[in-house]
Amino acid sequence: MLPDFRVRQRDYLLEISRALTEELDLATVLTRILHGATELLAGQAGLVVLREEEGRWRIRAHYGIPEAFLDSFKPMLADIPEHGDARRFALPEINRRLRATTEAASLGLLHGVALPMVARNEIVGLIYIFRGYATAFTNNDRTLLASFANQAAIAVHNARLYQQTSAEKRRLDAILDSSADGILIMNAGHRIQRFNRALARLTGWNAAEALGRSHDEVIRWASRQAGPDLAEAEAGGWPLASNPTPLYVEGDLLRQGGGYLPAGITYAPLLEADGKLVNLIANVRDITKFREAEALKSTFISVISHELRTPVSLIKGYAETLAREDAKWDADVVRDSLAVIEEEADRLAGLIDNLLDASRLQAGAMRLDMSEVALDQLVARVVEKFKTQTHDHTLRVEFPPNFPIVSGDEARLIQVVQNLVSNALKYSPGGGEVLVRGTVEAERVVVSVTDHGPGIATPDLPHVFERFYRADSDLTRRVKGTGLGLYLAKAVVEAHGGKIWVTSEPGQGATFAFALPR
Repeated sequence: MLPDFRVRQRDYLLEISRALTEELDLATVLTRILHGATELLAGQAGLVVLREEEGRWRIRAHYGIPEAFLDSFKPMLADIPEHGDARRFALPEINRRLRATTEAASLGLLHGVALPMVARNEIVGLIYIFRGYATAFTNNDRTLLASFANQAAIAVHNARLYQQTSAEKRRLDAILDSSADGILIMNAGHRIQRFNRALARLTGWNAAEALGRSHDEVIRWASRQAGPDLAEAEAGGWPLASNPTPLYVEGDLLRQGGGYLPAGITYAPLLEADGKLVNLIANVRDITKFREAEALKSTFISVISHELRTPVSLIKGYAETLAREDAKWDADVVRDSLAVIEEEADRLAGLIDNLLDASRLQAGAMRLDMSEVALDQLVARVVEKFKTQTHDHTLRVEFPPNFPIVSGDEARLIQVVQNLVSNALKYSPGGGEVLVRGTVEAERVVVSVTDHGPGIATPDLPHVFERFYRADSDLTRRVKGTGLGLYLAKAVVEAHGGKIWVTSEPGQGATFAFALPR
């Protein structure tokens, strides 16, 4: 028969072994270990002190010591080396500090024993057992405590591994969920294991519904650009070939619930050392903006090439005509031809200026030269200039007296008014009245330009201030333009802290208006 304390020692160690496999909470396991060690060594109290990552020591478990008295034991930790071998901390020093500590706290603990907790040849902490009577700890006591210290060291090691794993998982979850791109992780059988928030937003799939489904159930193409998709690439040996490169697939992705999304998907394999496929990781990116940029680029090239060709051709044609040696031109023909050349050169310069302004605006480099501006006088000057350019329209200005002065860039505001009046004339080819009106409100002034042309179709209204946008109609196809004027006008007004808008009914003309703060 084993002695009773040996049976209890065995039972405690078995219980602790079970706790190590069943319990992941470090404080709970350490408290169990401390309880068993204290009871078997006939002690009254105990502490477990662990070395933290920064090298300092901290009490992580206690038994038989009231919470309020724990601070009394902190001086005992002062002489434990922050680095190096904690076993050099001598037992007499423990007992000296213990007596001073417990006398001050009136706990009556007289003797203590401490043993290091060693895991993988590293001291991770110390375990203390205290007695309240005058019997010193023996070598057998220390041997017995060593068994518990070893178990405690294993518990600390396992708990820290678990904490590290949990921290890494939380970090990975945070990275995946904060990514602006959709991320999908699937196993070798194409079953979805991870599906982040961005991908749920892009595809319309609820993440919980997507998990466990096949890749092909969720990733479905309405149309696809040239090149293999995932299934075709795998049929060709990807990614098990040596040094596989990521696979890129682009097209229009069908969304759950209807519609589609222009998307590019990059697939990357995760392989084991022996080349076995573990996971496929798909990065899904919304390429709507890239498509829009490509469309804008094509529109830019088309519009600018057309708009540049017309004045250049006219200038070249008139210049060649005037330069002919076989013809004698009278003064009127020369004057008219030079007027056309000058007009087209001005038009060309204006087009270039608009392009430069658009480029500066896109780069965030448009600057304003602010001063006090009398908008009523500015509008009157612009309208007077346009009166000489049309015989089919009546231009009228209505501003109340004492119209408020505003703060603005006069040259830029002239550009805005010129653009709006010019458009009103161009897009009301049948003539009629063009009214430029000023009104005063509590916190802003408003300038509006109204024509009596055919108006703007309702679907076009939200887009008229977009860069290079021109409505598709017979009239707009006949009228020259780049689609930059209203875009620049909007930018100038908004740079002044104002707002610009349009109202129109088909067949009833259009009113463009802008407001500036008083």
